[in-house]
Parts: sequence; C-alpha cells; structure tokens
Amino acid sequence: MLSNEIVITGNRAMARSYAKINLTLDVLGRRDDGYHTVEMIMQTVSLFDFILVDRTNNDITVSTNLRFLPNNEKNIAYSAAKSFFDYTKLSGGCKIILHKNIPVAAGLAGGSGNGAAVLAALDMLYNTRLSSSELADIALTLGADVPYCLMGGTALASGIGEIITPLSPLPDCYILMVKPRVSVSTPSIYKAIDNEIIAAHPDTEAVINALEKGDLNAVAGGMENVMGAVTERMHPVVRGIRKKLVKNGAIGAVMSGSGPTVFGIFDDYNIAKRSHDSFAYQFKEVFLVKNK
Repeated sequence: MLSNEIVITGNRAMARSYAKINLTLDVLGRRDDGYHTVEMIMQTVSLFDFILVDRTNNDITVSTNLRFLPNNEKNIAYSAAKSFFDYTKLSGGCKIILHKNIPVAAGLAGGSGNGAAVLAALDMLYNTRLSSSELADIALTLGADVPYCLMGGTALASGIGEIITPLSPLPDCYILMVKPRVSVSTPSIYKAIDNEIIAAHPDTEAVINALEKGDLNAVAGGMENVMGAVTERMHPVVRGIRKKLVKNGAIGAVMSGSGPTVFGIFDDYNIAKRSHDSFAYQFKEVFLVKNK
C-alpha cells in the first residue's frame, strides 16, 4: 500500500508516487456510458515522482518543477486534494510541491499516481483514517488508474480499471522503459479499437499462472497490449523501439497503456544496461528500473 511509504514530519507528508507498466492490456468492449471494459495486469516500477504535502489552514496550492503543468484543478494532485476535503467536510487546506521524474502523458500513470499519493498523504496528515474502500471510491472519481495506484504491486485491474485483484508478485527483473517524443491521444486509440477487429488478445490467465509459478520467461513471453498495434501504426517509432528492445536481449517487450512508452524485461543487468546506453544516444527519456 502506498500509505506504508509516506513519512510524516510535523505538518508535512513526504511521499513517492511510482510509475506503473501494463504487463497485459485487453479491451473487452465498449459500455453504453462510453467507458470501455478492460482487463489488464499492472505492475509498479521503481521510477517515482517526489511529493511534499504541507497541511495549511485554507486553500489548495500546487507547484511543480515543470512549467507546462497546470497548478489548478486541471492538475490531478489539486483535484485529489479538493476531493478529499469535499468528502471529509474538513476545513483546512494544503500546499503540494510536486517534483516530476515520470514522463508526462507516457502511459505510465504518472498523474494517477500523484493523485493517489496526495489522497493517502492527506488522510495521514489529517488523521481521518479513511478505509481502503473509501479512499478507492474517492480515487475512482479522479481516474480509472488511481485506485490501483493506491495499492501498487502486481494486480489485475478489470471493469473500467477500478476492480483491483492482487496477484503473485512479478519475479525480480530489470525493466528498461523508453519514451519517444511523440504524443498519443488515448481517445483516438479507443476509437480505432472500436472500429476494428482485434487480431491478438493477451492470454491473461496464462500470465497470471506464470506469475504464480514465478516463471519470468513465461510472463515476459505472454505480455500483450491490444492498443500496441494501433499506436504502432500511428507512430512507427513505437514499433522500432519494441523490436530493438528484443534485439538487444529483452526476453519480452510491449507498450505500456496507450503509449507511447515501450518497455522490455531483462533477466541480466549487464545486458539491460548496454541496451539502456544504446537507447540513450537516441532518446532523452530512457529509464532502467526494477519492479516494485
């Protein structure tokens, strides 16, 4: 649980919000309300944003190290704080200082993790002792990935992403994440999926079984993301990264979320580091991390 890693000192909470990757991602259909039914295996990795949340008497303020990020209700960290105070009916406020390390709009749930961290931090700062289900209910109003980000680890997310089932942990490995400098529109990816027949669905149960057995090679070999083919057609650089990761020795490589970040799983650090170095010549946002 994210709350286990939050440090309280006086009126300040210090938190790390971790990135996630999708070991599998399947879109099962479109609901009448416009949302899509999904089934995906999520995994936390060690790349994190650092967040300070200070308890104040009133108002909510947000500052970040990235000038282009909003500091109002368009920032999910701000929305999370507002939702917390609306739900608890508490008078008070907070100052949020956010240092971003996770790439923005990358398919890594960076924003969702920020929202989850702010919720957990405020719950501790104000000693509200909200239940896990209460926090998850607030989190869901912020985005489908936020309930998962409260829990982290290895988990199956179903429904619209809000039904979280813990799974056996991913065996220790090295994960190389590469984000090209392209922008991906998630709505456009869903629209394309709605209008075509998905050629290959992930075998989610097989990957779950591989996790239970601790079989890293079977997990990596079973990774599949139905959004990948669509995004690769729109942005061929994504396909190139995926193929190069495998060529460089990854035992499996796939896109995370709607992209454009692609990651490869390695069972050998030296091979992973050499691959990292080769990508770093071409791309700015390249991260060699571990599962968490």
